[in-house]
Amino acid sequence: MKRTVLIIALVATACHAGAQSPIDRVLTSIEQNNRELRAQHSLSAAEKMENRTINNLPDPTLSYSSFYSNASGGGHGTEFVAAQSFEFPTRYITRGRRASLQNQVVDRRQETVRRDILLRAKNICLDLIRLNRLQQLADLRLQHADELAKLYAQRFEAGDANVLEVNKIKMERMAVVTEATRLDIEHRTQLEALLVMNGNLPIEFAETQYPEVPHLADYDALRDRVMPVDPSLQAATTAVRAADKQVSLDRQGWLPRLEVGFRRNTDDVASMNGFVVGGSIPLFENRKRVQIAKAQAVSARLMEEETHRLVEADLMAKFHEMTRLREALIRYDVPLMHRSLALLRQAVEEGHISLVDYFVETGVIYENMAAQLEVEHQYQQAVAALLSNEL
Repeated sequence: MKRTVLIIALVATACHAGAQSPIDRVLTSIEQNNRELRAQHSLSAAEKMENRTINNLPDPTLSYSSFYSNASGGGHGTEFVAAQSFEFPTRYITRGRRASLQNQVVDRRQETVRRDILLRAKNICLDLIRLNRLQQLADLRLQHADELAKLYAQRFEAGDANVLEVNKIKMERMAVVTEATRLDIEHRTQLEALLVMNGNLPIEFAETQYPEVPHLADYDALRDRVMPVDPSLQAATTAVRAADKQVSLDRQGWLPRLEVGFRRNTDDVASMNGFVVGGSIPLFENRKRVQIAKAQAVSARLMEEETHRLVEADLMAKFHEMTRLREALIRYDVPLMHRSLALLRQAVEEGHISLVDYFVETGVIYENMAAQLEVEHQYQQAVAALLSNEL
């Protein structure tokens, strides 16, 4: 039975890994290997442990005294005291709840760092897809230029073409090769950046297709989907609750600190054992602490309101940007551009248009194709930014 369960678990894990998109696989690898993220994990763990230590008891105290009598008969005595001080129990309860809230703030900040790192990695992946698609376009232009070069070389030998036309094709080919070299350099730079984010561990990404993205047409629905899970906003809200707990804690500052312990006295005749019970009256230490805590709570509440305003304003700006990019992307008719290239190719081969006219017209089409790829890339990045809280 255990073997069957293990096999099912392995199959399910494999299916899940296979169902991941190439970008998701890269993000999973970076989440495991990114050194900045691992350092943030350790820092968060240290901060959470530090928040818990604030509720530790103070160290116990030990004292020993030896004294002598100046009477004629002499005499010698000792005193040993072991004591432990502690605060009123309700303060520990309140402080523990405040520490839990502070740890939640640390967790939300950790999630914010994770989100930003993974979004940066995803944008690099989208950049690589754009560069791969531009490289495909450059390869298409180079293919067309090579085919024309072969055709016009034959015509030149037959006397049907002049050297200017042959040189024009060579110039076109030089421009395409230069652009391909530039794309290759940029591609290597982005791939190196992805490698660094993966902890300098090998990583491959040769995708040429963008991932499918949801159609985000309703801003209110998007806001209700994104705002409640925004880690920076959650951190600000939890910080307000922690500040309120601090006010409650400081209001209990009038409660006395208590001390209990063991006491032993000895002299030349006998020894005595007993208990020590004491306390401190908080007359001075708690002055103005409640006012300070209240001011900090007001500051935390204002920061929450400001964070909410900034997050929502940023979300609305990105939504409008995404909407405009989608409208611009719809206007591009990619099949029409490919058909136009084929018709121009046929026309120049059959001599219906000059080679100069061909390069002018195809240059416009290639520019539109490159512009469409750029708009598509910006649209993908805009959607990724809108849904970054779901990474």
